[in-house]
Amino acid sequence: MIQARRHFPGLLDKTFLDAACVSLASRPAVEAIEKFLGLTLICPLESSTAHHIFMDEMRSAARPAVARLINCHEDEIALVESTTHGLTLAAGAIRLESGDRVLLSDLEFLEVALPWTQRRREGIEIDVVPHHHGEVRAEDFAARITPRTRVICISTVQWSNGFRLDLAAFSKLCRERGIWLVVDAIQQLGAVPIDLRDTPVDILCCGGHKWLNSPFGCGFFYVNREAQQRLTPPLAGYLDVQDPAGGWGEYFQTPSITPVQDYSYVTTARRFETGGTANYPGAIGLAASLNLIHDIGQQNIAQHIFALTDRLIAGLQAMKVEVVTPLARENRSGIVTFSVGSAAENVKLMQGLLARKVLVSVRYTSEVGGVRVSSHFYNNDSDIDTLLHAVSEVRQQIT
Repeated sequence: MIQARRHFPGLLDKTFLDAACVSLASRPAVEAIEKFLGLTLICPLESSTAHHIFMDEMRSAARPAVARLINCHEDEIALVESTTHGLTLAAGAIRLESGDRVLLSDLEFLEVALPWTQRRREGIEIDVVPHHHGEVRAEDFAARITPRTRVICISTVQWSNGFRLDLAAFSKLCRERGIWLVVDAIQQLGAVPIDLRDTPVDILCCGGHKWLNSPFGCGFFYVNREAQQRLTPPLAGYLDVQDPAGGWGEYFQTPSITPVQDYSYVTTARRFETGGTANYPGAIGLAASLNLIHDIGQQNIAQHIFALTDRLIAGLQAMKVEVVTPLARENRSGIVTFSVGSAAENVKLMQGLLARKVLVSVRYTSEVGGVRVSSHFYNNDSDIDTLLHAVSEVRQQIT
């Protein structure tokens, strides 16, 4: 991980422990975008049509990088703007009728709930499952299932306390009951691996700007092959249409083409992309960031993060600071949340840390939360020790 740290010059003047908010970009991601922008300055190909097609191909390199990340087929990946974009697509694509019900946890970030709340005008009902001492448990969801429950929508890692749920248990539950499983994985992927061959879900959404270190407005939307045909696709752009014979360059030079006709659309997850001129820099940055993660190895990253969080938790406990995050290793992530008292006291502590250039956040949902620390693969023991020392200093000042 020492070699990986050199790719993040943002670490030189601060102790950055807030990947769960928005991560630092890596040097490879920024350099890949700079290279792309250089091409846009000069149009190096023989025509602007060829240049446009080449840009589309450069963007497409993100799909296989994503497929490798979560162990799925490339045709199950659509490139989208963010987790928000993906969750909104999911809520709009699943066919529901008035009286159908969606199950959500009360610990979720509001975006997990927002698309479903908008469907309440259609008669869709939301059942909120209370957390269990900061944990989101499959058995609690199972107890709330009714004959009209159609969807469970969950985050694999809770944003306020870092609890990582048992995704396999939710996968099994939904398959046994015939319920859609929609997953927000933005607080897990890049820190702790998810293998969708081992743990099937229907839909998974993830933005690039947190643990994937690509804060450029691009993420992905995974749709299981078996689920794709049961979804209502969104409005289409022209790149959602099956490529014409000879390609788009030849098609646009054909005098007989007409805009109103019966089009054939792609039958892969790409159908859920906007289908027009897209965020090329974002996708190129995402691909470069993912390639760095692949070079390091996801298991290596997870082991490093667990070692850092072990060190942090031990240090907090030695200072008799309350650790809010559930401690079981199987439920841990890159997030550790702790509390020194009330929300106001936690905010004061955070402000003191920020003044010392130790970057953390304060986050709460449903009375669960506190000072949130995000340890990533570019962090080291020294970062954790700096944080612990700063916590000790600031506590003395505010108490």
